[in-house]
Amino acid sequence: MNSFFGSVFWLAITLGVLVTFHEFGHYWVARRCGVKVLRFSVGFGKAIWKRTGRDGTEYQIASIPLGGYVKMLDAREGEIDPALRDQEFTGKSVWKRIAIVAAGPGFNVIFTLAAFWLMFMLGRPDYVPVVTATPQSIAAKAGVLPGDRILSVDGQPVTTLGDSLDAIANGLLSRAPLPITVSGADGRPRQLVLPLDRLPPGQPVEKYFDALGLKPAPPPAIAATVTPGQPASLAGMQGGDRLISVNGQAVADFEAFGRLVQADAVKSPTLSVVIERNGQPKKLSVITKWESLQGQPQKWVMGIGAPMPEQAMVRYGPIKALDASLQTTWHNAMQTFAMFGKLITGEASTQNLHGVIGIAQVANASAGMGFASFLQFLALVSLSLAIINLMPIPVLDGGHLLYYLIELIKGSPVSEQTMIVGQYIGIALLFTVMGLAFYNDIHGILLS
Repeated sequence: MNSFFGSVFWLAITLGVLVTFHEFGHYWVARRCGVKVLRFSVGFGKAIWKRTGRDGTEYQIASIPLGGYVKMLDAREGEIDPALRDQEFTGKSVWKRIAIVAAGPGFNVIFTLAAFWLMFMLGRPDYVPVVTATPQSIAAKAGVLPGDRILSVDGQPVTTLGDSLDAIANGLLSRAPLPITVSGADGRPRQLVLPLDRLPPGQPVEKYFDALGLKPAPPPAIAATVTPGQPASLAGMQGGDRLISVNGQAVADFEAFGRLVQADAVKSPTLSVVIERNGQPKKLSVITKWESLQGQPQKWVMGIGAPMPEQAMVRYGPIKALDASLQTTWHNAMQTFAMFGKLITGEASTQNLHGVIGIAQVANASAGMGFASFLQFLALVSLSLAIINLMPIPVLDGGHLLYYLIELIKGSPVSEQTMIVGQYIGIALLFTVMGLAFYNDIHGILLS
């Protein structure tokens, strides 16, 4: 499945699952509160499948899978059969209406907890947080050395590369000095401070990471695999040999070895490669080949593979997985609120907003990394949906909750005129944010 169709497919799966769960929250609580549900729709537009249940509710899947809705019996939308008056939405107490509206985001939070719990039960594959710093970068000047292992970020312990980079990304949004703890080859912890306040304002996190210069450490200079019949094998190289030099130039890591091979093979395909085996150096004459591997652009190859990064599997039993799910959900909720706050105050750039195209790309990438990674992605998107929907913006669930809170305080519903004006404001805000997110997605594609 190519990238485009994969992104479309996994976007449809993501929105289908999360929107269905969100709308089911409204539906389930509405039914428990005695409100008649006329239609339960996954997606908008023309129905491509529908049926009517025994309860009289019309269930349908619509052609545009970018949302969904629950249509309830509502006096504001026309005359109500007197026999159904007691099942009408606006006739219910304000507390029941609050429960029905809050149920959608609430079910998204429940989904988030369940997805994180299952993810921790299955085990989330990741890598140990071993990093390096680009020479003369902010991270290098702060004291990060090649091969350092990150132990904590801003006082919070981290055990995986993903958690480390997520925590640093959150710090990049505020551009404030960020304390980290690392350990080097000697195993001794060192306290460092990344001076993120030196970063220029108004840029996306991706550019901040480039300027920071912190990245996963490259594989060590070891020939982990040697393909039989290829130049390295024919020259006598074996799996596990340490790569010392190429044409007299010392090798720092596997990536540096690759760069030296490409640079020197242009001058002469025959390279003098010094390896170390069982503690003894050995000089080999390797005749590289100019060819394409697995559809990639042609380059000089000798048939060796890099060692895999050290993995760090995060897996818990049922009880500990539940505790980890609660903590992870709370931590990510606080980070999301902080992110929105920084966007509103201007501390974070609006270039960090992404729409359905960005979601589709991440959905496809996470699905490619396995079920546990896709579960983590679903959990994070579900949590974001819950938080966004609770914002006090008319047309969102949070806007309706605001109206009901005002009704509780003043003792009467908000006027219809106020609600109409609020709807227009809410629609304008949503279209502005969605347009900005869509622009960022397209801009990112054009620059990639």
